[in-house]
Amino acid sequence: MRSLPLPLALTARLSPVAVLAAAGWALSSGPLAAPQAAEHKPADEKTETQSASAPSTSTVSKTYSAAPAPCESVAKKTVESLVPGAKTAGKEIPSTDSQLRRTCSWNALKGYNYRWLDVSFEVMESDEAAEKAYQGRTEEKSGGGTVPGLGDTAYSIVNLTTEDKQQTREGQVFVRASNALMIVTYNGSDFESKKAPSTDTINKGAIKAAKEAVAALEDGKG
Repeated sequence: MRSLPLPLALTARLSPVAVLAAAGWALSSGPLAAPQAAEHKPADEKTETQSASAPSTSTVSKTYSAAPAPCESVAKKTVESLVPGAKTAGKEIPSTDSQLRRTCSWNALKGYNYRWLDVSFEVMESDEAAEKAYQGRTEEKSGGGTVPGLGDTAYSIVNLTTEDKQQTREGQVFVRASNALMIVTYNGSDFESKKAPSTDTINKGAIKAAKEAVAALEDGKG
């Protein structure tokens, strides 16, 4: 059987070291990084009408206080369908705060077909913070469309890239549910034909995983 060189981008995805490094970037300074804390002001900076003994009004009621177990958020049969040959248990990526930010990955090369699935959750301090983060993510991803009936608001997009004549098609679904933000990434390639799965296949697969992940969030799993 002839050797099939992998494009650089997919070689990185298949390397555990590169995967963990990329995940570390994403969770520390990338798309899933925690929002920066507001600038601290000295306690003695008060308005003329503010009393030092006045009760605090900064407490915000949150729908979600912790992220669910991401590797349990997608059904085994769904993983088997979307990522043939992958271990259905998945691999959770180390996080700087596993209560608020959690990610699970599944990937496999079966024959000449490669598939990759990521499910990430981030729980924020308020609905407004989650909505701001959602808007920031989706504004960077033009060309997609809304997904009705998924969370409070959802957006999906599919892109095709080509490297060394090898196509890769990747879909992403962004979901905001109350004070939680969820991102699903699903992509694939065929190393024999050098073609990628269809847009419909990737988009439907990403949305299916997203629906199950949102249900897990709402059920309070993890």
